[in-house]
This record gives sequence, structure tokens and C-alpha cells, in this order.
Amino acid sequence: MPEYAPLDLPENPKLTHNITHFARALRKAGLPVGPGRVMDAIRAVEAAGFTSKQDFFFTLRACFVNRPEQRAVFAQVFRLYWRDPRYMEHMMSLMLPAIRGVQEDRTAKAAEKRAAEALLDGIEPEVPEARDDEGEETLIEIDASLTMSREEKLKTLDFEQMSTSEIAEAKRMLAKLRLRVKPFGSRRGMPSHTGHRIDARKTLRAAMRRGGEMRRIHLQKPRPRWPNLVVLCDISGSMSQYSRMVLHFLHAVANEKGAGWAKVHAFTFGTRLTNITRHLATRDVDAALAAAGQEAQDWEGGTRIGACLHAFNRDWSRRVMGQGAVVLLITDGLDRGEAKDLGREMERLHLSSRRLIWLNPLLRWDGFAPRATGIRAMLPHVDAFRAGHSIATLEDLAAAISKPGDLGEKARLLAAL
Repeated sequence: MPEYAPLDLPENPKLTHNITHFARALRKAGLPVGPGRVMDAIRAVEAAGFTSKQDFFFTLRACFVNRPEQRAVFAQVFRLYWRDPRYMEHMMSLMLPAIRGVQEDRTAKAAEKRAAEALLDGIEPEVPEARDDEGEETLIEIDASLTMSREEKLKTLDFEQMSTSEIAEAKRMLAKLRLRVKPFGSRRGMPSHTGHRIDARKTLRAAMRRGGEMRRIHLQKPRPRWPNLVVLCDISGSMSQYSRMVLHFLHAVANEKGAGWAKVHAFTFGTRLTNITRHLATRDVDAALAAAGQEAQDWEGGTRIGACLHAFNRDWSRRVMGQGAVVLLITDGLDRGEAKDLGREMERLHLSSRRLIWLNPLLRWDGFAPRATGIRAMLPHVDAFRAGHSIATLEDLAAAISKPGDLGEKARLLAAL
């Protein structure tokens, strides 16, 4: 254990207190900051001085940041805590819900809301006191025993109908969802006393060590193997809000250790196909989605599903679809291309995958029918057709993804054709 020399504090250590509170905000924002790093930061600032803001920034970052994905969080907390003279008013505006359809003065950067939540932790909004001239309040008792809780209502709420505060809460709930899959047996074997296959190689080797005498027959069972998860997410104008929420969910799936998936590959498509797998590997969800948005230049544009699937089948299918991958196709199926080409590419994608599951937010409507040409061309080539417009539908997907017999709404809609 390193031994620290006595820390000489000034008589009025305002800067020391500020650095300590700044370290607490970093810890609440997710950075692993402990007392040792706080002492190192105070000594480093004492050695480097406090004359230059840039030197002060890099001095503290060298003490508190040790991973690349932590830089965005540190930069936002530092800006709000040290550099912005009206940081409290700005943070409160970030936390307050905004009216949909009204453009904000400035969009929040990566990790900015996390920094605001960390700095505002424990601060409650002031409630104005009732004046004496106002009348007494009338208390109304409501029996809420049969009403749903806020969390249950939020699970069934459509992503498109959520307010800003509800979207923030939904993202936190999506980060806790798990998409686990059961392994399947491979052709490779592993030793087992209860296996049904004879391990001839091990049995003969054991007999050769005993001069040819076979005392025991060694058995083996299929070695479990987890498939890859391949996600194709539509980011066109009609799918923008749904795709952003689904990508939050996929980020949690891609960064969960021991989830059962061998690898998670993610692609976005609108007018062209974009591979965002390396961006989802970033642990900070805000920075990951910001980098994915910069990589995909066709956000909220048109839709060319057939052309994008053709690009995937031609360039990426053999790389990521080997050994029985499970494919999640997230789109509304409203394509501008030829239905014949779309059906051919869907058939090829279906034959290359172990299971092809289609999530369509249009299933939120009770009277939905496969009338669009693109939907009619795609529906026969999927293994399951499910809704994907709320947290509850994604929870149902997590429960049904390992069930080979789960068809979702496919059978009913095929009968409607």
C-alpha cells in the first residue's frame, strides 16, 4: 500500500473543498474516484498551480481519469462545475422536462445529463409555501389499489408518446433489461459421465496405456455453444424515436458480461448500411450513441430496405452470420424499392440465420394489417413477428427469444394475406 506524506492544508482551504466536492460528483457520475485520488489531485494542483484553466483541467483529468470512455463524463462535469458561471441554472434546465416539438436552444452533449444528475444529486426543487390568504386545501382520497404504478404505465407507453422526462426514465429501465439466450449443442463434445456418445479416442488411448485392456468406456455430450446476435436497425424518419430507444437497449446487451451471446454485431440502415458494432463497445452509452450517430449519416432519412439488406448479405453475412446467428430486424417495413428484390434478400437472410425475428412498431395498432408491399414481401421469410414500440414489448422479446416455437403475430398476419 502506498504511504502518503502528511497533507498540509491552508487555513482557509476553499480550493481543497471544491476539489473534494468535484471528486464526489465524478464518483456519482460513474467514475471510480476514491480518497487516494483526491489527495493526488490536491498535490498535483499544488505543484502545477492554478493560473491556467487548461493546465488545471489536464491536471485533474490525469488524476481522475484512467479509461478513454471516462473522458466525456469528466469533461462535462468539469465544465458544469468549474467553468460555467451559471452551471446550476443550466443543469436545472437539463433535468426539467421539455415540451415535444419545441426546439431547445442547445442540444445536450454526450454525458451531459449524467453530469447534471450527479451534481444535482440530493438537491430538491423548492416548493412555494402556501400563503395565509389562500383557502384551506381540500383533501381528496383516491383508492389506488387497482391502479398501475408509474413504472408499469411507463412499460406499456409507446416510445413516440413519451415526454422528455419519461424518455430519460425509460432509458434507465432499458439499461437494466437483459436479453439472455440458451446455448445449443455443437458437434464438438466434452467429457460427461451421463453422455450418450462414446468418446472413442479417449477410450482407446486409456486402453493403450493398460496394454490394450479396456476397463472403461468414456462418454461425452455435445459442448454448449452460444450464438452471435446480429441486429439490423432502421434509422429512417419514421423509425427515429424507436431506433434510439432500441439502441440504448442494445448497448446494455452488448456490454453485459456473461449474457450468453458469443458476439453482438449491430448495423443501422436507412438509405445505406452502417456498421456501428465498435461504437457500442464503448461503456458510456451517451458517447457510444453519439459516435454511432456521427458514423451513420442517414439518420431520419429515406428507407431502402432491399438495397441495405443486399449490401449486408454481400459484404457482412459470411463474417458475422457463421455458426447459427440470431438476427433481430427492427423496421416498419415501409420500403421504396422493388418488392421482388426485397423478398429475395429477406429469403437469403433467413436461410443464413438460425432465427430471424422482426420487430415492427406498427404492431402497436390493433387494426394493423399487412397491406404495404414491403411488409407482404418480408413477412413469409421471418421466424417471428413481434411488436417493438415499448419497454414491455422488449421484455417479451427477452422471454421469447429462446423459444423456437414462438411466432409472435406471424401466423395471424399470414392468414390475413
